[in-house]
Amino acid sequence: MSSTELNGIIKIAVPQEFSFRECLAFLKRSPLEILHHIDENNVYKVIAVNDELILMKISYQDQELIIEFPDQVPSNKRTIVEFVENWLDLNQDLSLFYRAVSNDSLLNPLVEQYYGLRMIGIPDLFEALTWAIMGQQITLNFAYTLKKRIVTSFGEQLLIQDKQYWAYPSPEIIADLQIEDLRKLQFTTRKAEYVIGVAREIVEGRLSKDILRHAENPAQQLISLRGIGPWTADYVLMKCLLKTDAFPVADVGLQNAVMKQLQWKQKPTINELRILAKNWSGWEAYATFYLWRSLYE
Repeated sequence: MSSTELNGIIKIAVPQEFSFRECLAFLKRSPLEILHHIDENNVYKVIAVNDELILMKISYQDQELIIEFPDQVPSNKRTIVEFVENWLDLNQDLSLFYRAVSNDSLLNPLVEQYYGLRMIGIPDLFEALTWAIMGQQITLNFAYTLKKRIVTSFGEQLLIQDKQYWAYPSPEIIADLQIEDLRKLQFTTRKAEYVIGVAREIVEGRLSKDILRHAENPAQQLISLRGIGPWTADYVLMKCLLKTDAFPVADVGLQNAVMKQLQWKQKPTINELRILAKNWSGWEAYATFYLWRSLYE
């Protein structure tokens, strides 16, 4: 995507297949979300740029995302552009996905309903992994509660005009914790071990996005870590590395969405999902994401 900068304001041209409204609808799915704030049609989010916390205000007008900086303007604006492009998957050619599922009776109605919805990613690998671990075998609401607790306990914040804006804790901070530090936040012992373990893998240089990008089998490399099973690995490949063929086939939300859309009386089996997904080959991640979106109606 092309971008321009004038007077400290960045503008990013977006593809034709882009809907800011649909992206906002997904970003607003939980009132417990702490890592971004939506005020009318503006998204506020903090990211770290050269070890400084920068608050972005993102809005949309005339096929452009407009990024303003209510606090301080970063010197490295390229980092901001790259983050937003990754967060909203702006470099993906969605027309290919839409063509691929144009004859699919399950997906095509969702494409028409949510046209322009982009994969809302998690660009930071540590955040993606630990968020996925938090969400294992609990309700989504409680997962958000755990995230809020770990962020407010160990993350950094900006206070601007009496409003708090939070950044996710760094792996360096979490790597130094003890199990009991997370147990106090109602993490199970196992989840506390897994989260701290992942932090140490990253801090000690054994795990990174670059390592996964160049791995022959990135899913298997993730599964070799304690606490990471096939569902978590596929979720991270889908949301962090933006792999369009990642398929968290065991996801309960995916199963519920298919059951709802097809008006089945019971959830599909994993084998039934794999049969359905033959029509989505190469685009399983986007198919999953659009099915998840259908649950928020």
